[in-house]
Amino acid sequence: MAVRHHLIDRPPTAVWAVLEDETLYGEWVVGTSRSRREQGDWPEVGSSITYTLRMGPKEFTGHTVVRRIDKPRTLELEAEGGPWGSARIAFDIRAWGDATLVIVDEHPLRGLGATLHNTLLDSVLQIRHRTMLARLARLVERVTAGHPDAGTRAVRPAE
Repeated sequence: MAVRHHLIDRPPTAVWAVLEDETLYGEWVVGTSRSRREQGDWPEVGSSITYTLRMGPKEFTGHTVVRRIDKPRTLELEAEGGPWGSARIAFDIRAWGDATLVIVDEHPLRGLGATLHNTLLDSVLQIRHRTMLARLARLVERVTAGHPDAGTRAVRPAE
């Protein structure tokens, strides 16, 4: 099982503001880019986003579906990763003083990733999660920095 945590120097509302903005997904999820809404109102249960997934020189289209949301504490996603299959990715979001502790738990459900699932794959996921959570923290801190309503809505970073 690949479980990782990261303390983000913003309140849970700031973290949720980024998680709820489907256009920001490609900025913090490692290997993805150009995310956009596919179906429904993200992040309602059953809604989905689509994005480009890069694996070396190859590009695939992936999509992620919200399977469970219990705001302000839980967001569970099912990510379809092209030839790798699908994975369950659960975010546990906890207030930690003035900050937020984000815990991510990911494991393969179907496809090649599930067939080949082992401790080596979990080690790779740990490295990916370390990078992903650091990116999420930087993005949350950047999009909410200096705004009077920081933590209540995401503000697109300057391009």
